[in-house]
Amino acid sequence: MIQLLIQTVAVNTQAGRYGNTLQAASVEGHESTVQFLVQNGAEVNARGGRYGSALQAAAFEGHENIIQFLIDNGANVDPEGEPKDHGRYGSALQAASLPGHESIVQFLIDNGANVNVQGGRYGSALQAASSQGHKSIIQLLIDNGADVNAQGGRYGSPLQAASLLGDENIVQLLLDNGAMVNVPAGRYGSALQAAALQGKEKAVWLLLEKGADIDSQEGEYGSALLTASTRGYVNVIQLLLNKGANVNTQADGKHGNALQAASFEGHEDIVQLLLANGADTTSEGGEYGSALQAASFQGHENIVQLLLNNGADVNAQGGECGSALHAASLQDNENIVQLLLNNGADVNAEGSGYYGGALQAASLRGHENIIQLLLDHGADVNAKGGKHGSPLQAALFSSHDSIVQMLINNGAQAPEETGM
Repeated sequence: MIQLLIQTVAVNTQAGRYGNTLQAASVEGHESTVQFLVQNGAEVNARGGRYGSALQAAAFEGHENIIQFLIDNGANVDPEGEPKDHGRYGSALQAASLPGHESIVQFLIDNGANVNVQGGRYGSALQAASSQGHKSIIQLLIDNGADVNAQGGRYGSPLQAASLLGDENIVQLLLDNGAMVNVPAGRYGSALQAAALQGKEKAVWLLLEKGADIDSQEGEYGSALLTASTRGYVNVIQLLLNKGANVNTQADGKHGNALQAASFEGHEDIVQLLLANGADTTSEGGEYGSALQAASFQGHENIVQLLLNNGADVNAQGGECGSALHAASLQDNENIVQLLLNNGADVNAEGSGYYGGALQAASLRGHENIIQLLLDHGADVNAKGGKHGSPLQAALFSSHDSIVQMLINNGAQAPEETGM
């Protein structure tokens, strides 16, 4: 059957998930087929497909006999050509390191594999092994000259990969072999932020002991404290605060600061902890402008009350919604709207957001109870501003017929009557 296939199909045709027939056979571990294909002209170094090459495929799947055969028949241990053709894992060594095939890693090194080849999903073989906690492979790679501070790949560096995993033994091994604790790299910005993201208290402690910059603002989460506050890791937050983290550090990300992150996510115990350590309830920034607006948007009534009790400005302007009242009105959080009004929220504040006023926001979304509550507290039914111009126009835009009638019954004027 295979002979017939060889006679009718070019053995090196490039197509499909695995690029060519040799790579496909290598993935599946079909040793006799691999031998037959090579004996009939299959190119052992053909590039392409998911794994980049037959050797990388066999290395990832752990097929030692196929690896030996391919190398004996001229397979390049290290990738050649354009990086885009090097496959998912960049090299056979990285492919073997990720799943923990130690004997294959050793074999490839013995056959001349460059331990510092860059590329692929994990950037290097060392980062791949570090991301999975393969201690013996990590040591083997380091003993053979792997650059412990190589940057790139999914996690930015081996140390950041190990920190995200949270295995303090791997973190310690990398640090003992010269890993720099404050190298800014990757999605998480630093090893400390990566450890904080996963709530790995021991790894956080170890990195701090080795001099990690506690207030570093690299990466998408902004800081280690903000990261832990987003995820709700009380013990990590307490550790960071005990070690001197600035509770009011501002960042450019979604939440702006730790208090806003905890308020948005509904972590009441963390909000209390941050406040007890000096968090500023009036601090501005982030997508929602303030912690109060974030909690109001999400409907966290207890946190809203807690923030108000600790000096939050109920009429603070800014953020995506414009104010806390706008946010609560938009999201139909009736109890919070009432709470904010009871605490002095200006029902007619235009705000700096998309929606103009709170009444316009509620009208756009069709929240009748919120509209009535705002009107009962003196909301101007003809207030101008925002994208839609007025509450009535917002309701018309969204085809909320009952809201349109409700607003008209309360004195709303058509655009031509108001001169808009």
